[in-house]
Amino acid sequence: MKRNLSLSALGVAATIALAGCGSDTEPAAPVDESSATTQETTTSTGSGTEVSPEHNNADVMFAQMMIPHHQQAVEMSDMMLAKDAISPEVIDLATQIKDAQGPEIDTMTTWLEAWDRSAMPDGGMEGHDMDSMGGMNGMMDEDQMAALESAEGDEAAKMFLKSMTEHHNGAVEMAQEEIDNGENTEAIALAEIIVETQQAEIQEMEALLAEL
Repeated sequence: MKRNLSLSALGVAATIALAGCGSDTEPAAPVDESSATTQETTTSTGSGTEVSPEHNNADVMFAQMMIPHHQQAVEMSDMMLAKDAISPEVIDLATQIKDAQGPEIDTMTTWLEAWDRSAMPDGGMEGHDMDSMGGMNGMMDEDQMAALESAEGDEAAKMFLKSMTEHHNGAVEMAQEEIDNGENTEAIALAEIIVETQQAEIQEMEALLAEL
């Protein structure tokens, strides 16, 4: 995202322009930088990343809930990548999911930092462990994750594809809610990307399941 010119840069530019217009006997008057104005459109985080500060509760909830959702998808993908006898197509899909959602986790974490909001919903995660979140927005519970980890071969691939399809459907629902109710343009843009990419991956997973 391009930043507006800083006040100091504007002041320098104004001084140069005025100096060029002044005569040899009448030096240009000094520029009062405090009179220059610019619209601040970004907030810098501790990492130096710039984030638009405009947001509402829907944006915050989108990030807070999508982060653990993505984290589980990455964990599921890692399980598949660690297994033997998995088809190259499923391995490619797991890699694709991990490569996309890992950076998105970092992006959403940066937003919450910039907005001075916790990475967890208000009140913490009490009552929202993996078991209680299982089934919510396609999330898997601990038993389902353990079953996926212990499965091998085509059984593991089928379990992964079925579970990730449900997982993606949940992410699409969450993203659509952000599109409908969010305010932050960056969050809405990411939600639109999630809808587009994960719907395409759902179609891919359905095709792979039909071949197993």
